[in-house]
Amino acid sequence: MNARETRNDGDVVTSYKNAQTRTVTADGVTFAYRDLGPRTGMPVIFITHLAAVLDNWDPRVVDGIAAKHRVITFDNRGVGASSGKTPKTIEEMAKDAVTFIRALGFEQVEVLSFSMGAMIAQVIAQTDPQLIRRLILAGTGPAGGEGIKNVTRISHYDTLRALLTLQDVKQFLFFTRTPNGIRAGKEFLARLKERTKDRDKAIRPTSYFSQLKAIHRWGLAQPQDLSRIQQPVLVANGDDDRMVPTSNSHDLARRLPNAELVIYPDGGHGGIFQYHEQFVPTALEFFGRP
Repeated sequence: MNARETRNDGDVVTSYKNAQTRTVTADGVTFAYRDLGPRTGMPVIFITHLAAVLDNWDPRVVDGIAAKHRVITFDNRGVGASSGKTPKTIEEMAKDAVTFIRALGFEQVEVLSFSMGAMIAQVIAQTDPQLIRRLILAGTGPAGGEGIKNVTRISHYDTLRALLTLQDVKQFLFFTRTPNGIRAGKEFLARLKERTKDRDKAIRPTSYFSQLKAIHRWGLAQPQDLSRIQQPVLVANGDDDRMVPTSNSHDLARRLPNAELVIYPDGGHGGIFQYHEQFVPTALEFFGRP
């Protein structure tokens, strides 16, 4: 592997809004990433969702985990400031994620993954099991899971709703339409704007449609033997996820041999963001186990 990294360590950064955007090049792809938190212990790699760039992670979740662990977020190939062409399968995205992690010199990591990112993480846990110590799968489902093939239709529908109402599509996709969900969505979207300098590039339409195709294929795929994933897994979601139905979280928790399940009431696809005050301590306790 040919890896080249650009960085300027300096003082340890504890706030995501101040984390420098760095790059590492491996196998012909230059990955953009941010790195914060203490340098002791095992790092936590964040693997992100459909259409997301570095600035789409909730800073309350990132900062909360970074208070105790080194946290690294990154742009998938062809997304945001990362170079290359976006893959059209989850399996290819998983290979890219492994390439990125190994380019940073890590032999084992913790993983916090969300939505499409948690599909990617499931593949990594099977193809490179020694790379992951513990794994959080949030707002996601297994290959062939209930309703996952409908993500494209739901995303298009909610994009239209957002355009017609002059709102961010994540307000509809990630949160319930209850007063609590609507308020939580607005608060989440405000947090995403806290970083004002060195913001990432938005995803290109071609990359977005490639990701949609990958998720659609995942939804149509044959179920996998999840008993092969032996790592401890925390499965988390809201109780009313309309992107990846919450039944998939229950299915994952049943089929994974070493899993525990957390479901947040009146929570949507972005339940871990809506309930970040409860989720972060749960995640820290989970990652902190020997």
